[in-house]
Amino acid sequence: MNKKIPFSNYFNDWLYGKDGYYSNYKTIGKEGDFFTAVSSSRFFGGSIGKRVVDVISEGYLPKDTTIVEVGAHHGYLLADMIQFIFTLKPELIGSLKFAIVERYEHLRVKQKEYFQRCFGDEIELIHYNDISELKLDSAFVVANEIFDAFSCELIYTNDKDILQYAVVEDDKIIFEDLKDEKLIEHCKKYKITKGEVAVGYEQFALDMCQNIGRFEFVTFDYGEKYPRNDFSCRIYAKHNVYPIFDENIDLKNLFGKSDITYDVNFSHVIDSFKEAGANNLSYETQLKALVSFGIIDLLEMLHKNVDEDIYLGEANKVKTLLNPTGMGDRFKMVSFRK
Repeated sequence: MNKKIPFSNYFNDWLYGKDGYYSNYKTIGKEGDFFTAVSSSRFFGGSIGKRVVDVISEGYLPKDTTIVEVGAHHGYLLADMIQFIFTLKPELIGSLKFAIVERYEHLRVKQKEYFQRCFGDEIELIHYNDISELKLDSAFVVANEIFDAFSCELIYTNDKDILQYAVVEDDKIIFEDLKDEKLIEHCKKYKITKGEVAVGYEQFALDMCQNIGRFEFVTFDYGEKYPRNDFSCRIYAKHNVYPIFDENIDLKNLFGKSDITYDVNFSHVIDSFKEAGANNLSYETQLKALVSFGIIDLLEMLHKNVDEDIYLGEANKVKTLLNPTGMGDRFKMVSFRK
């Protein structure tokens, strides 16, 4: 990379360019670069499936609503949700519609193959290229770890109190004075002097609100409600974590071959949806969210119907999701309704 480009463009190319990390199929889990809640336990999707049943039962969404996953990768999460919905209220499977927003054809193929293995011809899977393509009267939308994969700018205040932003030249990150008034105002609003500013949250929220008549949107990610004014941008490669400014890492060799991410500023997410016309239903830790969705009830149902060894195995996996010192507190859930 010879020319100088904003870090947000570099980040986008890293993940979504021709040779980007997500442009080619990647394994998630033990054999990949990182774990997610989905790869940790099928009860993660199960608890969200139970939430779908409850939202329909209370009458907020109709029985023929569309369940949409954004950023599905292999399709495990949506498939887990479907399997638990069938267990809890099988008659819904005949009326619900199921869709994935996925831009990459190779991932669509993997998702279709997985659904065929799981459900045969019983489930029709609809694909959309982008959230802006959705034209639905109602939907339950779910996403796991998508907001940390939006492009971002790196912001830094130098010793002269001048706000700067990162550019990349020859795979080296350097800082230049920030002139973009909109970005400057954003930093003032959220009191950001150092760290990441996500790009694209506002348009994503607007697309969802404009294209779906009524929805509940549930998403999980790591981060906090307020920026911590430090760099969280980091690279995951084979379960090793490298801060973006680690002097020992070689960005050129890691580019596109590993995952790059950062902590989500949930205030930015919440404000984006509020400004687009949605109501913030809740913001809480993953532990509290999954318990409120009924994950403990689902485990108790399992306990009554399987051998003790199977139950204990699943219970240990669920502990990974709920552990306050791990995923349980580190990950947050935010939900919206419109």
